[in-house]
Amino acid sequence: MTSTAYPTVRLSRDRAALVLVDHQVGLLLGVHDQDQENLRRNVIALAKMAAAYQLPVVLTTSADDGPNGALLPELAAELPNVTVVRRPGEIDAFDNAEFAAAVQATGRDQLIIAGISTDVCVAFAALSAVAAGYQVHAVLDASGTWSALASQAAAHRMGNAGVVLNGTVAVGAELQSDWRHDGGQQLAELYAGYAIPFYNSLISYAARNAQLAAQS
Repeated sequence: MTSTAYPTVRLSRDRAALVLVDHQVGLLLGVHDQDQENLRRNVIALAKMAAAYQLPVVLTTSADDGPNGALLPELAAELPNVTVVRRPGEIDAFDNAEFAAAVQATGRDQLIIAGISTDVCVAFAALSAVAAGYQVHAVLDASGTWSALASQAAAHRMGNAGVVLNGTVAVGAELQSDWRHDGGQQLAELYAGYAIPFYNSLISYAARNAQLAAQS
């Protein structure tokens, strides 16, 4: 990989991998820049998207035998076949050889990254990934940190370095690309159940489009 940023290239099911950094029960308690339950729903939505679109997933935790706590149990349940890279001390996940190898082994050049905290675990990993030549999307509403100011500073830092700042709903829309393609109904149900619960009307809309496509 040679280029450092691809800010206008859309996410692709064939090129993207999901990287979740330090979504741990103890760290979640320190999140104050957004609602903790919203963050929890959004990261589960990302995990479900990865399953729906067959994206490889890399999971990592930091010192999970201490106060940072274990991986969120619902995330572990959603991704039972994904091996968790347990970092004993590295703050930037890419400084951990096992993690870096796991990301490389996905064979993907687009990384969808979310985690706790936005300004440390997400930002450090995102910046390292950009430096390594990956196109990086940082999913801010599936990440969290200690204050709104820290989140804003992290967003500026990542954006200036070529990281694409993104949200859970937009990630799903980019991967889907067209409601008539396979997965439209599943994405609509995922939106309604997790990322945007009020959006149930989208389910019937996607179902109608799928029916029309089948008849054409």
